[in-house]
Amino acid sequence: MTAAAAPALQEPYDVVILGGGSGGYACALRAAQLGLRVALIEKDKLGGTCLHRGCIPTKALLHAAEVADTAREGAKFGVNSHVESIDMERVRRYQDGVVSRLHKGLQGLVSAASIDYITGEGAVTSPTTVQVGDLTISGKTLVLATGSQPRILPGLSLGPRIMTSDEALRLTHVPASVVVLGGGVIGVEFASVFASFGASVTVVEALPRLVPAEEPSISAALQRAFRKRKITVKTGARLASATADDSGVDVVLEDGTSLRAELLLVAVGRGPVSEGLGFEAAGVTVERGYVVTDERLRTSTPDVYAVGDIVPGLQLAHRGFAHGIFVAEEIAGLSPAPVRDETIPKVTYCDPEIASVGLTEDQARERFGDVTTYDYNLGGNGKSQILGTSGSVKLVKAPDGRVVGIHMIGARMGEQIGEAQLIVGWEGTAEDVAPMIHAHPTQNEALGEAHLALAGKPLHAHA
Repeated sequence: MTAAAAPALQEPYDVVILGGGSGGYACALRAAQLGLRVALIEKDKLGGTCLHRGCIPTKALLHAAEVADTAREGAKFGVNSHVESIDMERVRRYQDGVVSRLHKGLQGLVSAASIDYITGEGAVTSPTTVQVGDLTISGKTLVLATGSQPRILPGLSLGPRIMTSDEALRLTHVPASVVVLGGGVIGVEFASVFASFGASVTVVEALPRLVPAEEPSISAALQRAFRKRKITVKTGARLASATADDSGVDVVLEDGTSLRAELLLVAVGRGPVSEGLGFEAAGVTVERGYVVTDERLRTSTPDVYAVGDIVPGLQLAHRGFAHGIFVAEEIAGLSPAPVRDETIPKVTYCDPEIASVGLTEDQARERFGDVTTYDYNLGGNGKSQILGTSGSVKLVKAPDGRVVGIHMIGARMGEQIGEAQLIVGWEGTAEDVAPMIHAHPTQNEALGEAHLALAGKPLHAHA
């Protein structure tokens, strides 16, 4: 319902949730399951950024890119296929179809759960109230779930030639050339897409390596793979200026390097959506736009919680989803275990895929001192040879034997992260995993082989 339908609403609610993205709707659904009366407020569309402008449409785009690569490289496998052209209008229809089906399904779930869904822009007016237009919605507990938005560097003005990922998802043609500003997750995913679609791509990253939050060996492998794909990578490079005209954009780096491209994609991360929403007025502590919480996601104000991207840490839809479930159970008095960032899996869906969970080698050394690592090369994996991919599985072992980090790169590695998360989350050792039988030939088998080697009995690998 909209804010105009306000008189029909019963108040006060047990839980009022501001934001209908992954964290907000998960909290709403779980709270309703637990018998709580819930109001869910969203200014745009149910599902938020992930469903409409993030995870789902970008991964649909990446799948279209994978299809293009498969067709282009068919001759390597004896299939004489080629890419005639990329029809971006049809790609968009495919994206929109996926999003629409998921959106309708989610709307059905919320409706069936008897959640009062309110469309409108909300602002917190007290620790127990949210204002949506002329409607004041009261609740015993508030949950802040307002999400994030693309960051823009000072001095840059968005337009037809300079855009963020939001606008890039709606392109009607494949640009001939693209400069991607930012070599993090969003930047390398879009660089991968544009290259697959036939564009000339240059990635500019201010830090010394691509995907700087990942294991250094993963960054190096990705850079090698990008080089083979003819994607130019400039690391340790900062933007000085970007000037757009009718035909393209001139990009100048601080070292004096000049780049000319049809399009500049700004992918320098995402920032929290919290400004002007009344958080501080309600007594909620906000630092650099992020809402400060304790490990149980309580803010500085009693009975006000925060979930998802506005909480400092990993900005991932599934983290927000887990936060939402946790807070609903916390409000209901179930005392759930807190969500720990280091056990949350991360996947970057470029080509090759990156998947990781737990601590990097450097983080583990800082925490434990001496650690043991093993790096299994996918060259020894049968399915990798069949797929024509390269990469690795790196394990990080603490002194007490626990595997505390798993870092993978290669085709379909994202599909292996579930087992990796269980190993790290359940504090498994190499000796625990080594007896487990992994199907042959699969990419998943690489996880088994890596743990066999770490346990001292390598088979398709060197000790």
